[in-house]
Amino acid sequence: MCGRSSLTKNEKEIEQRFNATFYSDELIRYNPLPNYNVAPTHMCPVITNEEPDRIHLFRWGLIPFWAKDVKIGYKMINARSETLLEKPSFKKAAESRRCIIPMDGFYEWKRDGKIKTPYRITTTNVDIFSVAGLWEKWTNKETKEIIYSFTVITQGPNELMKDIHDRMPAILLPEQERIWLDSTLSAAEVMKLIEPYPSEYMAAYKVSNAVGNVRNNSKDLILPID
Repeated sequence: MCGRSSLTKNEKEIEQRFNATFYSDELIRYNPLPNYNVAPTHMCPVITNEEPDRIHLFRWGLIPFWAKDVKIGYKMINARSETLLEKPSFKKAAESRRCIIPMDGFYEWKRDGKIKTPYRITTTNVDIFSVAGLWEKWTNKETKEIIYSFTVITQGPNELMKDIHDRMPAILLPEQERIWLDSTLSAAEVMKLIEPYPSEYMAAYKVSNAVGNVRNNSKDLILPID
């Protein structure tokens, strides 16, 4: 499961990294930036297959177009890569609504008996990495409000992660990002990109338990602790 991340870079750094731009009105809504404690229901930058040169703000937690209300999004923050093409909630989105989610770190908790220790995991080859995801457009039938949302695809751990947790986000190599967003390719074709990110390009370190409280959002959260 991936349920907490960070994106501490400013808008210019994000735009340069992905060769894409924010819409000005969405950038105004993007608050706070930087975000040291990104959580489900937050509005997060995403880049979609429909507009690969634009950065949008979507809600974390997929709300399928057929959903009765937004509550289902709480249960759909992740999509398992192994069963993604079998699930009705994800299968159609995998074919035509793919996205990448910029991050510069994610958090996971290592269990040791009853003790859970939070770790922050980053990439060492790029300052901002991307995670493969799916997106949806949902319309409230009563209010006509439109909500764009996304889910993070997860997979089994690599060598670095397996000592911390049994799942990790599906991080893409930079050269794979445009392939994932290529609408001319089928879901089966692009799913071949989903494999554990090389451990040699990743690092992990312990962080404060304060990251467990979503109301906490300061630079102290990403600092290593002994």
